Amino acid sequence: MTPSAMIAEFDDGAGWTADAVEQLGERHAIPAACRGSADPAALAWLAEACELSPGSRLLDVGAGVGGPAAWAAKRFGVRPVLVEPMPVACRAAARLFGLPVVRASGERLPIRAESVDAAWCLGVLCTVVDKAALLREIHRVLGPNAPLGLLVVVARSPRSFPAPDGNLFPTQRELEELLATTGFDLIEQIDRPGGAPLSWSRRAEQVAAVVARRHRDDRAFALAARQSESFARLFASGQVSMRLIHAVKRP
Repeated sequence: MTPSAMIAEFDDGAGWTADAVEQLGERHAIPAACRGSADPAALAWLAEACELSPGSRLLDVGAGVGGPAAWAAKRFGVRPVLVEPMPVACRAAARLFGLPVVRASGERLPIRAESVDAAWCLGVLCTVVDKAALLREIHRVLGPNAPLGLLVVVARSPRSFPAPDGNLFPTQRELEELLATTGFDLIEQIDRPGGAPLSWSRRAEQVAAVVARRHRDDRAFALAARQSESFARLFASGQVSMRLIHAVKRP
């Protein structure tokens, strides 16, 4: 069963974000829909590492509100397909960006084998219990030698601290072993680049402010805020960090 805090963060929050964007204007859509994980520097690194190109079919697993996929479509001309298990998030992505969205779990992708050119999975792996099952499914649907881009929250040491609800962070060693055992070659990795441009951050914060004004008295808003505060403390203490991963499907 999905913890209530994760439903609040990824589902209730998705609908609130779409409502706020519709009030403020479409220029706010991509920054707001990337809030919490992706930013232009991280997305650009992943897109270049995966050599995204116009017309290529990009699968975004655990796509949330669809910001990263919409960014890739706008900047690189890819044809995104979004897979997301949360129903409100699916509807929000369709409302904001008009992209094809499939409601499904990443561990059971309703997609043909070897039918996509590249895949992204951003900020999702730490929320999945059976991480190997998720990676094996992505491996199944990728074409030969196709790239995989990951944004992963990595723990400094194994299970030495309480994680936010619904999260289980792999260590760097566990992550590398997972990739190897599920059929991927790790090509390169970096710490997530820091600092989004002010114009990007300002638009995301404006959407967040509208959401806070409308929903600060909702229980779901309090749960989502508690999740964000837990993550902020872990990052500040150095117990977790974000890694960008470029891997390729091993034949």
